[in-house]
Amino acid sequence: MLAVVQRVTSASVEVDGEITGSIDAGLVVLLGVGEDDTEHDAEWMARKCAELRIFRDDEGRMNRIVEDVGGGVLAVSQFTLFGNCTKGRRPSFTGAAPPDRAQPLYEEFVRILRERGLHVGTGVFQAMMNVSLVNDGPVTLILDSREWKGRPSTS
Repeated sequence: MLAVVQRVTSASVEVDGEITGSIDAGLVVLLGVGEDDTEHDAEWMARKCAELRIFRDDEGRMNRIVEDVGGGVLAVSQFTLFGNCTKGRRPSFTGAAPPDRAQPLYEEFVRILRERGLHVGTGVFQAMMNVSLVNDGPVTLILDSREWKGRPSTS
Protein backbone atom coordinates (compact mmCIF):
# COMPACT_ATOMS: atom_id res chain seq x y z
CA MET A 1 0.00 0.00 0.00
CA LEU A 2 1.05 3.51 -0.71
CA ALA A 3 -0.26 6.53 1.16
CA VAL A 4 0.21 10.25 0.85
CA VAL A 5 -0.56 11.63 4.30
CA GLN A 6 -1.17 15.32 4.83
CA ARG A 7 -1.71 17.14 8.11
CA VAL A 8 -4.67 19.47 7.56
CA THR A 9 -6.76 22.07 9.33
CA SER A 10 -9.81 20.96 7.31
CA ALA A 11 -10.68 18.73 4.37
CA SER A 12 -13.63 17.36 2.44
CA VAL A 13 -14.41 15.13 -0.50
CA GLU A 14 -17.27 15.74 -2.91
CA VAL A 15 -18.90 13.31 -5.34
CA ASP A 16 -21.52 14.48 -7.85
CA GLY A 17 -21.93 17.77 -6.03
CA GLU A 18 -22.44 16.20 -2.58
CA ILE A 19 -19.99 16.12 0.32
CA THR A 20 -19.42 12.44 1.18
CA GLY A 21 -16.83 12.99 3.89
CA SER A 22 -15.26 15.85 5.78
CA ILE A 23 -13.04 16.53 8.77
CA ASP A 24 -11.79 19.51 10.69
CA ALA A 25 -8.15 19.23 11.81
CA GLY A 26 -6.51 15.87 11.22
CA LEU A 27 -5.11 13.80 8.39
CA VAL A 28 -5.96 13.36 4.74
CA VAL A 29 -4.82 9.94 3.59
CA LEU A 30 -4.72 9.28 -0.15
CA LEU A 31 -4.50 5.48 -0.20
CA GLY A 32 -3.38 3.28 -3.07
CA VAL A 33 -3.72 -0.49 -2.88
CA GLY A 34 -1.10 -2.53 -4.72
CA GLU A 35 -1.55 -5.82 -6.53
CA ASP A 36 0.33 -7.77 -3.82
CA ASP A 37 -1.21 -6.04 -0.79
CA THR A 38 -2.97 -8.02 1.92
CA GLU A 39 -4.88 -7.37 5.14
CA HIS A 40 -1.49 -7.14 6.87
CA ASP A 41 -0.68 -4.09 4.73
CA ALA A 42 -4.03 -2.49 5.63
CA GLU A 43 -3.40 -3.12 9.34
CA TRP A 44 0.15 -1.78 9.16
CA MET A 45 -0.90 1.31 7.21
CA ALA A 46 -3.85 2.12 9.49
CA ARG A 47 -1.69 1.74 12.60
CA LYS A 48 1.11 3.80 11.07
CA CYS A 49 -1.23 6.64 10.05
CA ALA A 50 -3.00 6.67 13.43
CA GLU A 51 0.29 6.74 15.33
CA LEU A 52 2.24 9.30 13.29
CA ARG A 53 3.54 11.90 15.72
CA ILE A 54 3.14 14.90 13.43
CA PHE A 55 0.93 17.22 15.49
CA ARG A 56 2.41 19.98 17.61
CA ASP A 57 2.73 19.60 21.37
CA ASP A 58 2.73 22.51 23.85
CA GLU A 59 6.35 23.26 22.94
CA GLY A 60 5.64 23.37 19.21
CA ARG A 61 7.33 20.05 18.43
CA MET A 62 5.71 17.38 16.27
CA ASN A 63 5.05 14.99 19.11
CA ARG A 64 1.31 14.22 19.15
CA ILE A 65 -0.81 11.75 17.19
CA VAL A 66 -4.13 12.56 15.53
CA GLU A 67 -6.10 11.12 18.47
CA ASP A 68 -4.23 13.38 20.93
CA VAL A 69 -5.51 16.48 19.14
CA GLY A 70 -9.07 15.22 18.64
CA GLY A 71 -8.49 15.07 14.90
CA GLY A 72 -10.14 13.02 12.20
CA VAL A 73 -9.01 11.20 9.10
CA LEU A 74 -10.28 11.71 5.56
CA ALA A 75 -9.44 8.49 3.69
CA VAL A 76 -9.59 8.68 -0.09
CA SER A 77 -8.92 5.71 -2.36
CA GLN A 78 -6.39 6.64 -5.04
CA PHE A 79 -5.13 3.92 -7.38
CA THR A 80 -3.16 6.51 -9.34
CA LEU A 81 -0.48 6.41 -6.63
CA PHE A 82 0.66 3.24 -8.40
CA GLY A 83 1.01 5.04 -11.73
CA ASN A 84 4.32 4.11 -13.31
CA CYS A 85 5.59 6.95 -15.50
CA THR A 86 9.00 5.54 -16.44
CA LYS A 87 8.08 4.71 -20.05
CA GLY A 88 6.30 7.02 -22.43
CA ARG A 89 3.96 9.78 -21.36
CA ARG A 90 0.90 7.82 -20.23
CA PRO A 91 1.13 6.23 -16.77
CA SER A 92 0.76 2.48 -16.44
CA PHE A 93 -1.37 1.32 -13.52
CA THR A 94 -0.51 -2.39 -13.65
CA GLY A 95 0.93 -2.20 -10.12
CA ALA A 96 -2.44 -1.24 -8.66
CA ALA A 97 -4.76 -3.93 -7.34
CA PRO A 98 -7.93 -4.51 -9.38
CA PRO A 99 -11.02 -2.91 -7.82
CA ASP A 100 -12.46 -6.20 -6.50
CA ARG A 101 -9.28 -6.72 -4.44
CA ALA A 102 -8.55 -3.07 -3.64
CA GLN A 103 -11.94 -2.09 -2.24
CA PRO A 104 -12.01 -4.62 0.62
CA LEU A 105 -8.49 -3.58 1.68
CA TYR A 106 -9.39 0.11 1.54
CA GLU A 107 -12.49 -0.65 3.62
CA GLU A 108 -10.38 -2.64 6.09
CA PHE A 109 -8.05 0.35 6.47
CA VAL A 110 -11.06 2.58 7.24
CA ARG A 111 -12.58 0.01 9.62
CA ILE A 112 -9.37 -0.25 11.65
CA LEU A 113 -9.14 3.52 12.04
CA ARG A 114 -12.78 3.72 13.14
CA GLU A 115 -12.23 0.84 15.56
CA ARG A 116 -9.53 2.99 17.19
CA GLY A 117 -12.23 5.58 17.85
CA LEU A 118 -11.22 8.03 15.14
CA HIS A 119 -13.76 9.99 13.09
CA VAL A 120 -13.13 8.84 9.51
CA GLY A 121 -14.63 10.53 6.48
CA THR A 122 -14.41 8.83 3.09
CA GLY A 123 -14.93 9.36 -0.57
CA VAL A 124 -16.73 6.88 -2.80
CA PHE A 125 -14.65 4.00 -4.13
CA GLN A 126 -14.05 4.30 -7.92
CA ALA A 127 -15.93 7.61 -8.18
CA MET A 128 -14.63 10.85 -9.63
CA MET A 129 -13.99 12.93 -6.52
CA ASN A 130 -13.11 16.52 -5.74
CA VAL A 131 -10.89 16.67 -2.68
CA SER A 132 -10.46 20.00 -0.90
CA LEU A 133 -8.01 20.52 1.91
CA VAL A 134 -5.99 23.08 3.79
CA ASN A 135 -2.55 21.58 4.37
CA ASP A 136 -1.20 22.54 7.79
CA GLY A 137 2.52 23.24 7.80
CA PRO A 138 2.64 22.04 5.09
CA VAL A 139 3.25 18.54 6.40
CA THR A 140 3.08 15.82 3.75
CA LEU A 141 4.50 12.31 4.12
CA ILE A 142 4.68 9.27 1.85
CA LEU A 143 4.21 5.83 3.42
CA ASP A 144 4.90 2.53 1.68
CA SER A 145 3.93 -0.74 3.37
CA ARG A 146 6.36 -2.57 1.06
CA GLU A 147 9.19 -1.04 3.09
CA TRP A 148 7.85 -2.58 6.29
CA LYS A 149 10.43 -5.20 7.28
CA GLY A 150 7.89 -7.33 9.16
CA ARG A 151 5.69 -7.81 6.09
CA PRO A 152 4.79 -11.46 5.66
CA SER A 153 6.11 -13.09 2.51
CA THR A 154 3.64 -13.36 -0.37
CA SER A 155 5.33 -16.44 -1.80
